Amino acid sequence: MTCLSLIDVCKSYGSIHVLDGVSLAMERKEFIAFLGPSGSGKSTLLRIIAGLETADSGEVWLDGTRIDRLAPGDRGVALVFQQYALYPHMTVRENMAFGLRNAKVPANEITDRIETVAATLEIDRLLDRKPGQLSGGQRQRVAIGRAIVKAPKLFLLDEPLSNLDAALRNRTRVELSQLRQRVDASVIMVTHDQAEAMTLADRIVVMNDRRIQQIGTPMDIYSRPANRFVARFVGSPAMTMLPVSLDPTSGETAIVRFADGTKVATLVACDAIRDDQNIELGLRPESVTISAPGTGTLDGVAIIVERLGDRTLVYAQLADGSEITAVDRGDSMIRMGDRIGLLIDGASAHLFAQDGTGHHAGTPA
Repeated sequence: MTCLSLIDVCKSYGSIHVLDGVSLAMERKEFIAFLGPSGSGKSTLLRIIAGLETADSGEVWLDGTRIDRLAPGDRGVALVFQQYALYPHMTVRENMAFGLRNAKVPANEITDRIETVAATLEIDRLLDRKPGQLSGGQRQRVAIGRAIVKAPKLFLLDEPLSNLDAALRNRTRVELSQLRQRVDASVIMVTHDQAEAMTLADRIVVMNDRRIQQIGTPMDIYSRPANRFVARFVGSPAMTMLPVSLDPTSGETAIVRFADGTKVATLVACDAIRDDQNIELGLRPESVTISAPGTGTLDGVAIIVERLGDRTLVYAQLADGSEITAVDRGDSMIRMGDRIGLLIDGASAHLFAQDGTGHHAGTPA
């Protein structure tokens, strides 16, 4: 059942266009991440849903009610700000109770809600402290708790983990993942951190250039990117893009050729790109492995070796100056400056047409 519907939402600030015809349908109890670079419009879209910004055109519906004409407090949403926005002169208990008191919720119900939520978030021992006495992670939990006690239909999280250090961010990410299973509401989170989006979201909405570029599950976004932007933005390290041409010997699936004549057989249906002369071969790092020089698909020179323990990432330069990222064993002996072979797994390769559209193994023509 659809919970939230955005219909052709547009927003500009003077001559600067921020959102251009954004539409989205969100299911009940779904967790969606708005992922994109700074300036892509994701935070503006969140603020329009919350009622802190007004769309120039379009509609916002929540549980069958059009809410873009309602005051923020009447929409049934709760927003957790990036900067926590806690009242410094109030205790944790008073911060959590503030919105409920304004909504005329009975005092005994306020107490029950706060105690239940505080226990869930493990901040019950902090209820009588003020924000200045809390760590960053504790303040973030209080901000989330203040939203939960309102029992909203929709939670909006604006980069909720960006102010935390790396260790605490990872722990809080796990806590958010566990918390969402216990909260009877839908969640939208804005983030520029793809690890957060991939870990927490049921679906990811990738945004760029005022528009939604792709909507899909985390693995759909990673393994079948809709276009060149999504392919390069999602995944760390980024997908390698190499110029190739379609080989005349191609049948139902594309065989591509590098400028030096080297061929790679893919499983991408080639009908959609047969007449396109400007093709790029897209390779995730795990699609390229290290071999001895002269025994791989291509040869290159290692320019950066990144040792991660369980695996080693090797950034190599090809003869034409192009760069490619490959994976080797964790105990790799490769050193910077070594000449190496690069074995390409064409079965997992992607092809991108001149207009940037992605084509993948099994993609219908």
